[in-house]
Amino acid sequence: MKKIAMISQTMGSKTEQEILQTREKAVAVLTEKGYEVLNTYFDDKEQDLKEKGFENVPLYHLAKSLKYMSKCNAVYFCKGWENARGCRIEHETAKAYGLDMIYEEN
Repeated sequence: MKKIAMISQTMGSKTEQEILQTREKAVAVLTEKGYEVLNTYFDDKEQDLKEKGFENVPLYHLAKSLKYMSKCNAVYFCKGWENARGCRIEHETAKAYGLDMIYEEN
C-alpha cells in the first residue's frame, strides 16, 4: 500500500527560498521513510485570488491544504508549526482523523 504524506510548515514571515529549503529537507525525510509527498506549496497569487472573489486568502490556502490532507496517511510538521494558526489547525485535524504525525527533529 502506498503511503502518502503532506508537509505542514510556517510560511508567514519566510522568503520563498526559506520555504523551499525547509520543504526539500522534509521531502528527503519523508521519502526515506517510504512516503510519497503531496505538493502542498500553493503559489496562487493573492491579487488573482481576490479578483476571483476570495477575500480571505490564508483561509483559502488552509481549505486547499485540508482538501489535500484527505489523501494522506501522515502529516510532517516542520519546526515552528505550533506558532502558526494554519499549522495548528492542520495538527488538530490530523489528530482528530487519526493521521500519523511526524515532527521535524533538528
